[in-house]
Amino acid sequence: MLKKRVSRWLLVALVLGIVCYSAAGINYAEMSDFSFSSIRSVFSGLLKPDWSYAYNGSGEDLISLLLLTIGIAFLGTVIGTILAVPLALLSAHNLWKSNQFISKIFKFVCNVLRAFPELVYAIIFVKMVGPGPFAGVLAIGTHQIGMLGKLFTEEIESMDEGPVEAMEAVGGNFWQTLAYGSLPQLFPIFLSFALNHFEIGVRSAATLGLVGAGGIGAPMIFAIQARSWERVGIILLGIIVTVFVIDTLASWLRKKLK
Repeated sequence: MLKKRVSRWLLVALVLGIVCYSAAGINYAEMSDFSFSSIRSVFSGLLKPDWSYAYNGSGEDLISLLLLTIGIAFLGTVIGTILAVPLALLSAHNLWKSNQFISKIFKFVCNVLRAFPELVYAIIFVKMVGPGPFAGVLAIGTHQIGMLGKLFTEEIESMDEGPVEAMEAVGGNFWQTLAYGSLPQLFPIFLSFALNHFEIGVRSAATLGLVGAGGIGAPMIFAIQARSWERVGIILLGIIVTVFVIDTLASWLRKKLK
């Protein structure tokens, strides 16, 4: 009992120490620029959205760019999901019981791919393939290969081994047990994870335009730099509505998959 109390207080002291250290590293000199008038001007602009930017047929309006953002997220998620499945099959230790070295290698690949955020990948791909939506698709797809690969691997390793063992008992080979024993119970979970990461991908794609990877991010940063808070307001409203609609649809689909 005494050990639990001591460990609890040590944990509290550690957390407080980290908080104090973090607070001490902040440059509070910037607080001199803080003023309620500037905050009021920002919020007054955000609360008066520029509705003329919603759609004007130019292809550079809010609706057109939001559709492009959704397309970037969708295609990136599709690429990430398709490539994450074989990566997960190679990473799951219970599928490679005779050679654990293979699973360790591909788990390391998953860790490397998910170590960097989409924005870093977007900067790299913009340099490789040029600015535009294709760079955004590659950035989201590459990051989600690692993220989904890890989640898929964990599901494979924790799946019910009963159907697999039953098929092996009647002479089923590796590919037969995989196709008829493992994947049928895993695919609904995989699709649920993919839908969840599509939602995340839409949020990420909304910012990738900041580095030239297409989508709504570039007009948003330009509007912020120009202090056009009415334009920022309509863009933020469009992103909020888009994310809410996608989240609602994805939740409905996930319930259907259960």
